[in-house]
Amino acid sequence: MTSQKRITGRFILGLSFLIFLISALCVVPTGDARQTAPKEGKDVQAPGAPVVFDNRTLFSIQARVFSLSPEERAKFVQARVAKLADNHQLNLEKISVTNGETSSDVSVDDLVLMTVTDADAKAAGKKRLDLAQEHAATIQAAIGEYRKDRSMKSILTGTLFAVLFTALLCLFVCAWKKLFVKVYAAIESWKGVRIPTIKFQKLEILSSQQLGNMLIRAARLIYWVILLSILYFYTGFVLTFFPWTKAYSAKILGYILTPLSIIANALVNFLPNLFFLTIIVLILYYLLKLAKFIFSAVERGVLVFPGFYPEWAQSTYAIVRFFLLAFGAVAAFPYLPGSDAPAFKGVSIFIGLLVSLGSTAAVANVVAGLIMTYMRAFRIGDRVRISDATGDVVEKTLLVTRLRTIKNEEITIPNAMILGSHIVNYSSAAGTTGLILHTGVTIGYDVPWRRVHECLTAAAAKTVHILKAPPPFVFQTSLDDFYVSYELNAYTDKPAMMASIYSELHQNIQDTFNEAGIEIMSPHYAALREGNQTTIPEAYLPESYTPPVFRFVGPEGKTGGNP
Repeated sequence: MTSQKRITGRFILGLSFLIFLISALCVVPTGDARQTAPKEGKDVQAPGAPVVFDNRTLFSIQARVFSLSPEERAKFVQARVAKLADNHQLNLEKISVTNGETSSDVSVDDLVLMTVTDADAKAAGKKRLDLAQEHAATIQAAIGEYRKDRSMKSILTGTLFAVLFTALLCLFVCAWKKLFVKVYAAIESWKGVRIPTIKFQKLEILSSQQLGNMLIRAARLIYWVILLSILYFYTGFVLTFFPWTKAYSAKILGYILTPLSIIANALVNFLPNLFFLTIIVLILYYLLKLAKFIFSAVERGVLVFPGFYPEWAQSTYAIVRFFLLAFGAVAAFPYLPGSDAPAFKGVSIFIGLLVSLGSTAAVANVVAGLIMTYMRAFRIGDRVRISDATGDVVEKTLLVTRLRTIKNEEITIPNAMILGSHIVNYSSAAGTTGLILHTGVTIGYDVPWRRVHECLTAAAAKTVHILKAPPPFVFQTSLDDFYVSYELNAYTDKPAMMASIYSELHQNIQDTFNEAGIEIMSPHYAALREGNQTTIPEAYLPESYTPPVFRFVGPEGKTGGNP
């Protein structure tokens, strides 16, 4: 524990020193930006030929003088200023402006550094004498800084600071290396102890050894990235201490600082849009929560609107959520970065075209799903028959409806197909008036119809899940050539058990008719009996039962038969 605390303390100390060093490296070059930038930004932006001295743009020359172009005049001025800067015997206080009738000269003793004409003053939008004095002050300040930067004191100071920061860099590199050696060792010791094995259920995704190796590689990457960054900034920073390398320092640091500055400026400029996006997201978030709260209350029956059914709640919430999200996307689109870029617009149009071409069937199914929701044709859990498929509704979506049959088969039906076919719902009235199950038998004319009615209603009474009230009833649906068609109708409140109820009802019908001694001989039942036994099972026959004989009458009136 003590060694871990020591490692943590050294890590914090090294990190603090690193932050301090990066701050110093980033701040100092910013202060020396004057080496590459003029004092007056308007001179850089002004058109014309720039006068550059010591990697600084002093001012621009915009007018011609006789046959000399602005570029040629700028080169002459640069050469004379450089010559004056290297001649330490000339006093900068001697730089003066001599005003003439048509021009003003900036000179030192007998050396004319530049001439300012009326055309120059007109192009600059200033008076000629004021412009000449301004140029003289700029040249004097630039030469003064040039000589100061190359003075023995400045060079010794720069050398001292370079040595100091080099020593700090060496100390940092040594401490940084020692720190990460201990970090690597600590991670190695944690394998199988503090570093767990990542599993998903029984599947091992990453072992402790693999995860430890990944952490070591990540730590090594951090080590090199930060070390190389420090070396990079150190190089650019040390070069600023010497006047001959300041230009290279600005270029080296600019490779990273310029993109970072652009990114920072972009982020700052994006803040107003980010504020609007945040407001839109917050409003949209709370509107969605409010809509979900209201429709959940409607679904539970806590909140009731006349004419609005609870089963409509989830579908209506999905519609409201879609329109809220669409409205939020439309409102937020102008504030997204790059939303006005032609490429972004082209991609948006392309995606919209693909969606519109490929979603014709999907849109038809969505519309059909919405229509069926408000038709209230069925609900989740209802036993329905859709076209040739019969089963319980297990899922309703905007695209499809899924049924599960009594054989545990799941049938997926597109909503557009459902809307185009008929729907039979067995569950809609089962809880109130009851579902009527019906089955038919055909009995010969020799059996009294009242007796058939009694047997059928008795069979229904014996069947489980057949309601006693309302009582079962029988219809005689037709009088056919050889038999009468009877239809038994019985109520149930268990539509999901239709198959088992029908099976039990048919069994009870057979038992009841056999007990009553009634043969179910039709339809399509034919037998030629010659002393044949009845079709009623023996268990239902009395012990004294004997098969009847087949008797016939001859032409002379004699009778006969087979015993």
